[in-house]
Amino acid sequence: MEDVALIAQAQAWLAEDPDPDTREELARLVDTGDHTELAARFGGTLQFGTAGLRGELGAGPMRMNRSVVIRAAAGLAAYLKKQGTPHGDDTAGLVVIGYDARHKSATFAEDTAAVMTGAGLRAAVLDRPLPTPVLAFAIRHLGAVAGVEVTASHNPPRDNGYKVYLGDGSQIVPPADAEIAAEIEAVASLAAVPRPTEGWETLDDAVLDAYLARTDAVLAKGSPRTARTVYTAMHGVGKDVLLAAFARAGFPTPELVAEQAEPDPEFPTVAFPNPEEPGAMDLAFAKARETDPDLVIANDPDADRCAAAVKDGADWRMLRGDEVGALLAAHLVRRGATGTFAESIVSSSLLGRIAEKAGLPHEETLTGFKWIARVEGLRYGYEEALGYCVDPEGVRDKDGITAALLLTELASDLKADGRTLLDLLDDLAVEHGLHATDQLSVRVQDLGIIASAMRRLREQPPTELAGLRITTAEDLTRGTEKLPPTDGLRYTLDGARVVVRPSGTEPKLKCYLEVVVPVPDKAGLPEARARAAALLERIKQDLARAAGI
Repeated sequence: MEDVALIAQAQAWLAEDPDPDTREELARLVDTGDHTELAARFGGTLQFGTAGLRGELGAGPMRMNRSVVIRAAAGLAAYLKKQGTPHGDDTAGLVVIGYDARHKSATFAEDTAAVMTGAGLRAAVLDRPLPTPVLAFAIRHLGAVAGVEVTASHNPPRDNGYKVYLGDGSQIVPPADAEIAAEIEAVASLAAVPRPTEGWETLDDAVLDAYLARTDAVLAKGSPRTARTVYTAMHGVGKDVLLAAFARAGFPTPELVAEQAEPDPEFPTVAFPNPEEPGAMDLAFAKARETDPDLVIANDPDADRCAAAVKDGADWRMLRGDEVGALLAAHLVRRGATGTFAESIVSSSLLGRIAEKAGLPHEETLTGFKWIARVEGLRYGYEEALGYCVDPEGVRDKDGITAALLLTELASDLKADGRTLLDLLDDLAVEHGLHATDQLSVRVQDLGIIASAMRRLREQPPTELAGLRITTAEDLTRGTEKLPPTDGLRYTLDGARVVVRPSGTEPKLKCYLEVVVPVPDKAGLPEARARAAALLERIKQDLARAAGI
């Protein structure tokens, strides 16, 4: 873009930017003539998709800021009005808005409420930073036509995001995302968007109380409630709600990781506020070594994900998302759950075997709870990235609070029998084969690296990995009989499976690996684990070579 045109575009944006912080930032870039940085801010627009919006905070259409949020809210309002009200009457539809504790989250939530009110809709804002599952619950509980959660989940501190739900309590899927994006594109200027300074409702604790009351449905009446836990909120908004839910259920009060207990948008103790990232759980493990609990639990910053760690020998280790997914499934089966068990295609095939043995339906979906939550007759859904839906009638999305409750109930059940979560994982391996999973994840600065890797795999597909022949290679951009098109590749091997896809929320190429090794009995577990680990490592190496990463 020519310097003159770039400066003119920046000045036009600056003229209507309602935020003094980003106005000052952009004015400085214009005054210094920082062409590189201006081009990065104005080289396009932050794209609205099925994950809503997510990006780095800052001035310009390629960043998250008030101008971008106001346009997004105006586009959503226009879309909702074209859909009409659920009952076909003249009642204005309700939009519920929640937010986390990141920089600008409360401001973005208020801007959204103002836009909805100005558009003739009703708006109601949760009164403080609360977990995303509370917002997802509130949509159906209040009969809203849509909901917005301002959050960047477990992204770095510099990011924020804008997640949109429709009236069924599920995140948006095509074609709604494209239709909302078109309405956003049609917003001519911020001056054309009415934004009153009042007129929306601020919700009180009644919604949160109703959510906490609903958590009773997660646990079995009269089940043991003895497991002791260490808990970290990862500098997010989960602590107060989780403590209230645990107290209501009658579990021992969790030992808190004090350094990470309170909301802090700077996330000072972690490089990335994601329990899966190296080092993120170090403080929780230190607390566990002090207090010797039965279980360590972590939420991500908006508390829609749940991580768990257990004592394995002399020290503590994180359970993989697939391990927790299988444990919760086995627990629900043992309690007599009925309905469909569902997972994303990147999650372990062990769930299918557990469901089949129990005589329950099983479905695979594309990645994301926007798909899992829509499975007909869903009773339980999970995906390997620490997301679990254990009460779809209450929250039609992943919920790190109710997942923590159910996992602690399972730990209590096992404790009553002198057993642990690891003992149950061993039982599942003997019964269904050892399902070992791993991930090759490559974070990039240049998104072209991801596109190049995907292109290379399509043009020069591997025929074997780790000496295992690829029996089926699927390009998921074409879709399948059961799956809509998506940018991904799936390889089925003799005793293994690989899925490769660009991340939908981060600049990462993600490769999901699974090997299945038969286990004759518990004595054979060490050998099976060694074989699985060796196979996974060789698959990683061969796949990285094939993708050129």
